[in-house]
Amino acid sequence: MRSRIATLLIGLGALVLWIGSRFTWLTVDTFDDKSGAATLGIPGATWSTEATAVVLLLLAACVAGFALRRTGRRIVGAVAALAAVGASWQPLVLLAGQPDPERARTLLTSGAASQRADAEVLISEWAEVTNLSVGVTGPVLALLGCAIALFGGVLLAVRPGVDSAQRNKYERKQDREARIAEDLEETPDSGRVMWDALDADIDPTDHR
Repeated sequence: MRSRIATLLIGLGALVLWIGSRFTWLTVDTFDDKSGAATLGIPGATWSTEATAVVLLLLAACVAGFALRRTGRRIVGAVAALAAVGASWQPLVLLAGQPDPERARTLLTSGAASQRADAEVLISEWAEVTNLSVGVTGPVLALLGCAIALFGGVLLAVRPGVDSAQRNKYERKQDREARIAEDLEETPDSGRVMWDALDADIDPTDHR
């Protein structure tokens, strides 16, 4: 049960991180002596380029947490926790420190801030950044998503749960069938082997 809750927390963390990355993290005031002053926004997915990749990784970890066995779930939990820690760095630095105006100018000059491949350049090469203001909502949501995913990842790594009895029973059945098939190939005329095969619903004549 705990492993399922931990897996769901990883997925929830990915969702919250994705929502946070859609918000505008930076509002940039620029001045161009030809076009004048302008105010533009930089979304979190652009400022923190790894956010989208981490969201996809966490979603994959969420799916794997339900599909894999105990050891696999433990590994997935550890990977998800590490990814969440890595994704939290940019929003944390943005909230705690001063954003780099040159980086903001580069993103706006290249048109990356529009998040469109066919976007035109938003500002000219000679435009100057006159002011930067941080939008708190997006980075805080991103940090919250990372914290949820981190908690879920650690919980899954520490408490991966046990494999269901049905799965273990199925695997034991598969192992038994494989052993009987091997015995039929080695000693096809053995009465014991033939009875074992019939008991396991295996036609002994198929292995002659």
